[in-house]
Amino acid sequence: MAIIGNIIKGVIEARDALSKETSPVEEQKKVLKELLDKAKDTQFGKQYKFAAILDSDNIQKAFSEAIPYHDYNKITEEWWNKTIEGQPDITWPGSPDFFALSSGTTGKKPKRIPVTKDMLDSITRAGRHQVFAMSNFDMPADFFEKEIMMLGSSTNLQERDGKKEGEISGISASNIPFWFKKYYKPGDEIAKIDDWDERVLSIAKNAKNWDIGALSGIPSWMELMLKKVIDYHNVGNIHEIWPNLQAYTSGGVAFDPYEKSFNALLNHPIQIIDTYLASEGFFACQNRPETSAMKLITDNGIYFEFVPFEPEYVNQDGSLADDAPSITLDEVEEDVDYVLIISTVSGAWRYIIGDTIAFADVERAEIKITGRTKFFLNTVGSQLSVNKLNDAVKHLEEELNIKIPEYTLCAKRFDDGFYHSWYLGSDKSMDKEKTATILDNYLKDANKNYKVARSKALKGVKVNFVPQQMFSDWNGANKKKGGQVKMERVMGEDRFKEWEDFVSQQS
Repeated sequence: MAIIGNIIKGVIEARDALSKETSPVEEQKKVLKELLDKAKDTQFGKQYKFAAILDSDNIQKAFSEAIPYHDYNKITEEWWNKTIEGQPDITWPGSPDFFALSSGTTGKKPKRIPVTKDMLDSITRAGRHQVFAMSNFDMPADFFEKEIMMLGSSTNLQERDGKKEGEISGISASNIPFWFKKYYKPGDEIAKIDDWDERVLSIAKNAKNWDIGALSGIPSWMELMLKKVIDYHNVGNIHEIWPNLQAYTSGGVAFDPYEKSFNALLNHPIQIIDTYLASEGFFACQNRPETSAMKLITDNGIYFEFVPFEPEYVNQDGSLADDAPSITLDEVEEDVDYVLIISTVSGAWRYIIGDTIAFADVERAEIKITGRTKFFLNTVGSQLSVNKLNDAVKHLEEELNIKIPEYTLCAKRFDDGFYHSWYLGSDKSMDKEKTATILDNYLKDANKNYKVARSKALKGVKVNFVPQQMFSDWNGANKKKGGQVKMERVMGEDRFKEWEDFVSQQS
């Protein structure tokens, strides 16, 4: 009998039963006040008169009118460079002990994002929020006694000017609570291995020594790790190694494109739970099984605003027009794309994280990630967000009985005009013209702007198949394997030329 598991499950269920209904809107108002009050004596707080904002009749409105939008370049040039140099009290009280390195999906030079103690506490609380939400998923008691494989970047953080830096998953894993260490795998020693391939090989060698009940990490790298374990032990699926595996916490990107290829590695379906963790914070997690949408965590040191994702508000490079209007949580509508804006306990203020989201349930504050501001395919008026592209690929998988976990495309200019040029990652090659027709017809039916574009400047669709391994090799050549690294779904023409050159060299 799972005695400890029953105790843990009982505590979780009791907490859930005793918890009061809360208002996300009111929680957000409280968070904003707390952020402004704590940072009012920083250099940023003094320049933008946080004290006066706190005295205003409508704090949310006064805040949005006083503070400009910031992307990473703007806030770093004007403020965070001072923090990086070691100056205290710039955008948040004190100095951060950590910096999260993030190359995003396009950047070659890593960003250095402050990670304060308050942010680490926020991430820990969000993790507890996720654990307590498990009461809604009806997991058996023995699940709570199993080990958790957290596949992130290396926890061997680098020292620089007295601070530690690494990817956020490595920073978080290096700061896990002591009581969690008995459940945490691959464990401190393996997690510190810098080389991704060496780390995964070590996981494979030790896999049979662990009783893994849950996985956590970005889908693309999780799949590669599971394949390595399966191949190393020459078994048919991962449940032959970890028979008690029952859940996977996905994060960083939408899980939908990976669903078919991921399930092929299992003996039976497991519970998939989506989360939204970025270098700038832990924003949302799925807290009920009826939906894959994620609930914004609205009481945890992060204040959210939303800018309607309209062409007149978003510049070609993904930045926002200075006069782009923002709205608060009480004003959002369902099924509308918004650019997500955050203000946080790490001293990010009205920060454009670069993601677009849509609300699946306004009352519950549940969202889905719909794409990236830079990756919105609109070169010739097609207005395709990444979630629409994901839907098209999922449809293609069903039509062709094929697995396509990775893809990228570009609105590329050919001699006779623009085409959407797709590269599909699959170890099973199909008829390219038939595939292009299926994609084209699906998108015409699913998106009226695409259909209009196809009658004008957009001439058609071109398709190429490449091995799945090509995408991880590309990421490895351009950045670093594992961790928070994600594949660009949409590329500009210059970047796409680099990709095509890489593919031709590897072929």
